[in-house]
Amino acid sequence: MIFDALVCTAARAANTPRRVRGTWHGLSIVATGGPHSVSASPGTPRLPRPHIMAQASFDQTTDSFLRWFTSLPGATFSEAIKIVDLRSRNAGRGIVATQDIPADATLFTIPRKAIINIETSRLRERIPSLFESNGDEDDQQQLDSWTALILILIYEHFQGENSQWKPYLDVLPEAFDTPMFWNDAELAELQASATRSKIGRESAEATFRTKLVPAVRTNPGVFPGSEGLNDEGLIALAHRMGSTIMAYAFDLENEHEEEENEDGWVEDREGKELMGMAHVNHEDESLTVTSLRPIRAGEEILNYYGPLPNSELLRRYGYVTERHVRYDVVEIPWDTVLNAAVVQLGLSRDFVDKALERLDEEELEDVFVLEREFVEPNSDGTFAGPATLEDMPADLQDQLKRLLKALQKLDEGLVPDKRKRAEMQQAILVKSILDIESRYPTTMAEDKLFLQQESITPRQRMAAQVRLGEKQLLQEAKGLLASASAETGQDGSGPAKKARRAG
Repeated sequence: MIFDALVCTAARAANTPRRVRGTWHGLSIVATGGPHSVSASPGTPRLPRPHIMAQASFDQTTDSFLRWFTSLPGATFSEAIKIVDLRSRNAGRGIVATQDIPADATLFTIPRKAIINIETSRLRERIPSLFESNGDEDDQQQLDSWTALILILIYEHFQGENSQWKPYLDVLPEAFDTPMFWNDAELAELQASATRSKIGRESAEATFRTKLVPAVRTNPGVFPGSEGLNDEGLIALAHRMGSTIMAYAFDLENEHEEEENEDGWVEDREGKELMGMAHVNHEDESLTVTSLRPIRAGEEILNYYGPLPNSELLRRYGYVTERHVRYDVVEIPWDTVLNAAVVQLGLSRDFVDKALERLDEEELEDVFVLEREFVEPNSDGTFAGPATLEDMPADLQDQLKRLLKALQKLDEGLVPDKRKRAEMQQAILVKSILDIESRYPTTMAEDKLFLQQESITPRQRMAAQVRLGEKQLLQEAKGLLASASAETGQDGSGPAKKARRAG
């Protein structure tokens, strides 16, 4: 929890009031720039696993960090909490309460000047050309906010003892369990999960090669010791720093900026930040973390990342948890639905494509998200009720209905009436779900047996938990569609819910 809030960087040369993203788990000191909404809340279920080190060295590094942190002007660290070694739980460092803590108690305070960002690191003044801005958007910068923060962390890394954040950098993990670092065999364990298409390793490395490597190579004096790494070594370091940002970054509001996201909507900070065991207060000179509810002595103080499915927890942070199975999702590609329509209706793909030409291409979604309905957690971080699958995605149903109407215009006998259209739609949805399910080579029963094996690796276990959660949701979708068939047949319609787009 405390290891997230110390990374924060603005990727603009101009002193434009803006929101910057930062990292923070328990005391993180990294922030990334960009007009984004708050992306991390206080306390984390677990941190990415740090590299293995001897117990004495581990404890000394922790003590050194805490001494450094508490020496920062404006920093506080409550006597009611302590940093502990949770490697026995495969969780690195964490924070636990040493005594009972009431609600609204200050746990720690992080001065804004201690947060790593474009304004606090010296890199911008040393290579100002890298941070030149032609506007307010990321694509108008020499380096976008993400790439700029990675380069700043690389810069601080190469400063060694001369970096003011050295004690903090020493407690950050050197190894991660996110899929970005998995080999092909490990990735194959995810089976048909859409997670595999979201890792982005190739695109990340392309950016590293074209942006970061040249920046380091042309400024060896700014990055002392970088000559000792070949390009592949630099790319590996960039991956490590990028994963640090992914796992620890949060958005830091500038005190001069209104809380609006890029779409102009005011962010609901109460809803987004009051879902863990602690609350982050964005103040003018600091970030103050207070307890959200009473915390018992010995209890670990956890972060809450929001209602993310296990697939996203794994992709971003390198862990999964049973508590987030309720948020699991399955993506339904539109192309899968079109193929199901072709088979179900006995049509050629060319004929279906002619119907698609009658629809506004810009209004067609490529992917739909199957997800359960749930109530946001209570203000004390506890669940307010069960999560249930109520209906198929509303945007998918609407788009499929429009396709069937377009087919009807091409051939009136194909879809004679509203009731028949509803039956066709239901059948196409069933076939789509069955198609997606068939792409997973193992069954739910086989996955459960696999998870009982003690010999499997942590990455195999997490992958199996992700794919099992997705298969469970597909199973619920089949049951939902089966039970809805009679209702659909009676009135030609069914309830629909608002579904979010795939991210």
